[in-house]
Amino acid sequence: MAVTINGKETAEDVVSKVKASAADLIDTSGVTPGIAVVIVGEDPASQVYVASKGRKARECGFHSVQHTLPEDTSEYDLVALVESLNADPLIHGILVQLPLPKHIDSGLIIQTISPDKDVDGFHFVNVGKLGTGEIETAFVPCTPAGSMLLLERILGRDLAGLNAVVIGRSNIVGKPMFNLLLAHNATVTIAHSKTRDLAALCRTADILVAAVGRPQMVKADWIKPGATVIDVGINRIPAPEKGEGKTRLVGDVDFAEAATVAGAVTPVPGGVGPMTIAMLMANTLVAAYRSAGKAPPRF
Repeated sequence: MAVTINGKETAEDVVSKVKASAADLIDTSGVTPGIAVVIVGEDPASQVYVASKGRKARECGFHSVQHTLPEDTSEYDLVALVESLNADPLIHGILVQLPLPKHIDSGLIIQTISPDKDVDGFHFVNVGKLGTGEIETAFVPCTPAGSMLLLERILGRDLAGLNAVVIGRSNIVGKPMFNLLLAHNATVTIAHSKTRDLAALCRTADILVAAVGRPQMVKADWIKPGATVIDVGINRIPAPEKGEGKTRLVGDVDFAEAATVAGAVTPVPGGVGPMTIAMLMANTLVAAYRSAGKAPPRF
């Protein structure tokens, strides 16, 4: 049976380091890491995500601010708020919760955030740094960054000689994951819905990262024996065994099948998910250290 990669445990390690480093920054420079989260509208899932980010920031000893704006907020007003947060010396990380209402151009808002405060890693400056290997000065999107940390715990930092396949080419996960694996010396293929004979390609992978949003798509016969499997998917499917109308969370990988073939695999929930918010805290801490002119800790 495969080793189950414990994302919750690794996330707790990251958060412990963030707490200690934040306290040290406050003691030595008087700078308290500050994060501002902006949410527009009443989307219930977004409300839950934002609340959890605020709680985690306060747990880390951060100055945490939430701006909750009505659904009909204009693009102009949202840009003005982001620009005011760019100029606020108490705020080191800015996070605008997506999706935004349809009348607001998400791309415009993301590019309005200062690259130095872009703790989501979506600004073109940070995307460009990651794509050209300037990882030390880039903010890397939190889910791929967390996935990479889980891989390092299993395989180490140097992945030379290993073949990696990433299923999914999104700007948020697939493409940054490709660049991170490449920077760690893996030989990387990025696959997607137009890839021919996807299962055969996946069977060549020593490292398989699934980020497509299709429940339990990756089966045992897609996986090379002994491979390390990172499941980024979070899908809700019916669970009649729990009662009428009940659901449960599953990944893009059929965990029970994968565990019979893989060397190591992340579960859903409890794998990549906890790492995402932990890396958001780490990115905010790094932004605060940089603003104070101090060398940030490594994660």
